[in-house]
Amino acid sequence: MVKPRIRPKVAVVLVYTAAMCMNGLDSTIVNPALFTIAEDFGRPVAAANTVETAFLVALALALPVAGWLGDRFGTKRVFLLALAAFTAASAVCGLAPDLTTLVVARAAQGLAGGLLTPVGMTLLFRAFPPEERVKLSKVLIVPTALMPALGPPLGGFLTEHLSWHWLFFVNVPVGAAAVLIGALALREHVEGTEGRFDRTGFWLATPALGLLTYALGFGPSHGWSRPSVAISAIAGAVLLVAAVVHQLRSPEPLLKLRLLGDRVYGAASALALFSAAGLMGVLFVFPLLYQAALGASALDAGLSVFPEALGLMLASQVVDRLLPRLGPRRLAVPTLLLAAGVFAALAAPGVASHAWAVRGLMFAVGLVLGTAVLTIQIAGFEDVSPGDMGQAMGLFQIVRTLGGALGIAACAAVIGGHGAGVSDPGPYRVAVLVTAGLVAAGSALATRLPRSVAGPPGPA
Repeated sequence: MVKPRIRPKVAVVLVYTAAMCMNGLDSTIVNPALFTIAEDFGRPVAAANTVETAFLVALALALPVAGWLGDRFGTKRVFLLALAAFTAASAVCGLAPDLTTLVVARAAQGLAGGLLTPVGMTLLFRAFPPEERVKLSKVLIVPTALMPALGPPLGGFLTEHLSWHWLFFVNVPVGAAAVLIGALALREHVEGTEGRFDRTGFWLATPALGLLTYALGFGPSHGWSRPSVAISAIAGAVLLVAAVVHQLRSPEPLLKLRLLGDRVYGAASALALFSAAGLMGVLFVFPLLYQAALGASALDAGLSVFPEALGLMLASQVVDRLLPRLGPRRLAVPTLLLAAGVFAALAAPGVASHAWAVRGLMFAVGLVLGTAVLTIQIAGFEDVSPGDMGQAMGLFQIVRTLGGALGIAACAAVIGGHGAGVSDPGPYRVAVLVTAGLVAAGSALATRLPRSVAGPPGPA
């Protein structure tokens, strides 16, 4: 038998980074192109928004089963199948002849993406013990924060200079290469789930997340009183409550909600909700502010948030050096407060019309919020056992995904429900202040993070 030339840990990092870069990009890369997609298909912008909503709803549907599937059938197998499906769906999106095909293909992308993130992070965290995870800051920052920041400028550039179809074609060669490397070099890990599949939990949690994501996606633009939105919100909330009750009572739950009772992991999960809401909210608002209120092009709208990516790159260096010295608590609390202050500064009158002011503030957003996000991710899983890692990752991604949807919905509600014309920047500034409040609210939870990170194991 020929041994793979790529070491297992290196292979995990390469394949995880490639897959998560694709998934992270796709969460924001389409935003600047929605106007163009609507024009190409002769449909209103509200209809084109279903492209993004379909992705988010489908992603939410897949998250509840990600941990169980990885444990039951093996993290390598599930991850590579999901990556192959994501890559194939990307090709279909790029070739879509009409809006319906594009929406269906985006839904397929979302289903695969809902499996990719938690199972991929499980692969990564199982490959590296707690004392080595501080080194992962440079890896984690790329898909979780850098790629969503790069999405708008890349989306604007491709839309203006090629076509929106290339927003999806760029995934195909990257995904194919990652699948090949993973098939040759990744190690399989089957946790050995022996019990029955929690069908009741599945039929409660899956539609609950899908309905809530649908309501959050369409409520701000279509109106919360619209029957489809109102029914989805109410039914989703009822099913979510029922799912939580069932999961807590079941001896073999689909989702181990009791993990949230852990002081550190529970706090990190809640922090993921607030930070994702703030980040996704501001990335949603600023391209719209530039295009609708300031009359900028799709490329200009994307470039307005690009400096955040540079700040995020520096954040990985900051975490690598400061986290071992300061510890999670003393690093996360001030960076979250600073991030809230920077968000608020973006909403100041006149700031949005000064390009260099926006660039500087966006760089600061990436630096301080990226530092906080990385700290939360590394510290939150320190006490999670290898056997629970798949479940913990699945729960973490569910919370973070809902947080991102809540942030976008809150901003869209402020913009759409203000009653002002699209040329008035006022509602957009208010929406940015909402994101600042969400990030600031998370700073109190950061006090529950540990004072120090795990050190190397002592001598046996």
